[in-house]
Formats: sequence, structure tokens, C-alpha cells
Amino acid sequence: MKIKTRFAPSPTGYLHIGGVRTALYSWLFSRQAGGKFVLRIEDSDLKRSSKDAIDAIIAGMNWLNLDWDEGPYFQTKRFARYNEVIDRMLVQGTAYKCYCSAARLDLLREVQMLNGKKPRYDGHCRDKQSSRHTDSDPHVVRFRNPKDGSVVFKDNIRGPIKFSNQELDDLIIRRSDGSPTYNFCVVVDDWDMRITHVVRGEDHINNTPRQINIIKALGAPVPEYAHVSMILGDDGKKLSKRHGAVALMQYRDDGYLPQALLNYLVRLGWSYGDQELFSLDEMKTSITLASINKTASTFNPNKLEWLNHQYIKHMPAEKVAAHLAWHLHKLGIDTRHGPALEYIVELLRERCKTLKKMAESCRYFYEDFQHFDVEVANKYLCPLSRQPLEAVRCKLLTISAWTPANVHRAIQGVVDELGVGIGNVGMPLRVAVTGVGKSPGVDVTVYAIGQTRSLERIDRALAYIAKREVQA
Repeated sequence: MKIKTRFAPSPTGYLHIGGVRTALYSWLFSRQAGGKFVLRIEDSDLKRSSKDAIDAIIAGMNWLNLDWDEGPYFQTKRFARYNEVIDRMLVQGTAYKCYCSAARLDLLREVQMLNGKKPRYDGHCRDKQSSRHTDSDPHVVRFRNPKDGSVVFKDNIRGPIKFSNQELDDLIIRRSDGSPTYNFCVVVDDWDMRITHVVRGEDHINNTPRQINIIKALGAPVPEYAHVSMILGDDGKKLSKRHGAVALMQYRDDGYLPQALLNYLVRLGWSYGDQELFSLDEMKTSITLASINKTASTFNPNKLEWLNHQYIKHMPAEKVAAHLAWHLHKLGIDTRHGPALEYIVELLRERCKTLKKMAESCRYFYEDFQHFDVEVANKYLCPLSRQPLEAVRCKLLTISAWTPANVHRAIQGVVDELGVGIGNVGMPLRVAVTGVGKSPGVDVTVYAIGQTRSLERIDRALAYIAKREVQA
């Protein structure tokens, strides 16, 4: 059997990490088996679906590099197909028209709840199609659910699950406005697209017996199911914005690498010994649906940040740089005149846990700053700093081959000649060329900023010192 899975988000809100994890598990399972992966946009909720949400879903999948073999399909473009199937079911008797008014259904629900019963349709129109109604009369179409027996299916994560058909009512499959409903569209889509395995969130478990009964009524093959557990906040409650549940692309904006996010999510409900870091290839060869936990997982933003830092530190610099470039562009930093981004990654990867922080920390490599940090300037750009700055300027000026090693020798030469500690030369020089008190090693920082820019900034720092001397 050729494995075929799908990710079918509804564009009624942002794509969140719970949906992304489900997509990842589904994608990995198909890729591991050499099968196909389908992207399907379930936009049948016409009132709540939005173009922005659809664009965000596709952008997110592309950012994560979770590619698809078919799609994206859109349910709104398949309404004719759904209605064709419904019309056939009406003829076959597996569906029927229901003319019950909203007022009757509201009263029915109210009485049932007062009597402590589960609200459900009572089958009023199931076996009494009246000749007094015409096709133009307001009505919905309901599925004729079996009254007896049970629906039993094996969940690839949770094991056997059983529902009594007596617990299921005759659900609506076409609304009074002629639009098909979610549970029905899903069944026809999975049938037409030949989906073999449905990997989705556990909130869909209650939908599964209804869908299986419709599938059987259509004479279609029943796919296998795997329902992934929920992700909770650290307080044990459903994940929300206060726990860090934000739109997927916010993680990109906050400086996370897609590889780190995928690595974090795959481990959020699955483990493989003590291994923490997984490439996509390792995920594909290691994971199985049966090995995914059926208990809820807890989202830990600190662990995600730690994992992101591991990727920043250990991924090839050119791959990190490709993502860093997006953040620098967002900040409006022109990198055409300055060090290669790969070099910046090497300089800052140990100290920056996110790409956003890295981008914010490297502006002085490409742009001249307007002001010194007042606190550090008051401490290190003082009259005592004039001599070491003038001395190091002279040595930097005479360097003919601008290399990190030669810059280092120039700085160390001043330290030796003046007989002072490295801090007496390095800190004033750092503040002079960066405007701040923290940076990578002062020698590699000066090298990366460049000879001309470094000399100009030292001149500016000397002018700042002279002004302080006058004011004193």
C-alpha cells in the first residue's frame, strides 16, 4: 500500500505550534515510507476563513521546509463534488432532508438538557418525508447514521477505540444555504485524495466514528487514524498566548531557526533515548506513529530557546547566515559594505540565543552609530584613555595586510609598550569602535569593522575625550 497522508488546517485563525507538530508527524510518516504528503486547506467555514490565514499557512510550511506533493487543495473549490455525492446519498437513502425549524431544535435541546440528557437530534424527519414539503422549503440534509452496533477503530497512537452508534445522532452534512459541512467534506476529500493515514489532533477523536460511518455508507476505504495529544502550558492548562502559543511566523520574527522549532516539536511527545538534537533525516528514520506519546505534552519556552541556541552554535555558518539575512533586512541594515554574514555568525553565535538578538547586536559592523553608550563612554572614554587610543590608532594605521592576526599584534604591541593590562587598551578601543561596552573579542571586532571605519571611529572617540577635557 502506498502511504499517503495530509495536513488539513482550517484558515480560521493563525497556524499554531499544535497544528505544526501534527503536520510534522504526518509529513515524517509519509516521507519515512516513501509515500506522498498532501496540503489541504479546509476553508468550508465561509464566514471565519480568511485569505491572510491561508497565506500564513503556506508561508509557514515553506519556512519550515515541510514540502507537499499535492495541493494546496481548497474545499471551497470542491463544493460541486460534495453536493454531487450528497444528492446521490439522498437517492440511495443514506441521507435525508430535515425540515425542522431552528425554534423546534432549540426547544428540543432545552428539554433534553433539563432532563439531564445529552443534546442531540431526535430523528424527527428521518423516516417521515412529507409530501407537503417542496425542494424550495428551507431544509438541511442529514446523514442517516446507523442506530445499532458500534464503531471500532484502531488508533495508531492510542490503540483500539470504540463508540456506540446510539451515542451518535444524524449529523447535518449540508446546511440550509446549500453549503456542505466540515465532517462531510473531510470524508469526501480523504476518499478522493486516497488518503491512507489520517494524523490529526486528539480533539478530532469524537469526529472519527461519524466520519467512518459516512465512509462506509459511501463504500469507500476507511483510512487508518492517529490522534496526537494536546500541548499544555506549564500550569497544566490548554496552551494559550500567555504560555507562548503565538502564530507560527512569530517564532521566525523572534529569531528562531525553523530547524530548531521542528526539533523541539518532534520531541514534544516523542523520545528516542537521550538524544536531543535531530536532523530531519534522523527524524524520518527514527519516528513511528506507535512511538508517539498519547499523554499531553508541556510546552517549555526556555527549552525551545536552549535548543535554538544549540542550532545557532552548531549549524554551518552559511545556513545560519541565510536566516540572519532576513532579520537584518527587517531591521533595515544594509550588509553590502561590511563583513560577510558567515563571519558575523562565527563571532556572535556563542553569545546570541536568537537570530533577532544577533541581528540587533551586529548593527555597528555595518552602520556608523550616532552616539556612544553614555554609561560606558563616561567610564572608558576618559582622559586616561587618550594615550592608549592614540597609540593603537598609530599601529592600526600602519597595517598593510588587514588580518585578524595583524590587528591582534597591533593591540598587544600597545599593551606591551605601555606596560598596562589589556583592559586599559581593549575597553577604550571597544567602546570607540562599537559605541557599546560588550562585543566579541576586540581584535576580531576591529578587524570585522574594517581599517578605515575603525580609524574614523577612534578619531571620533578621541574628539569625545577632548571635549570632556575641555568641559572639565
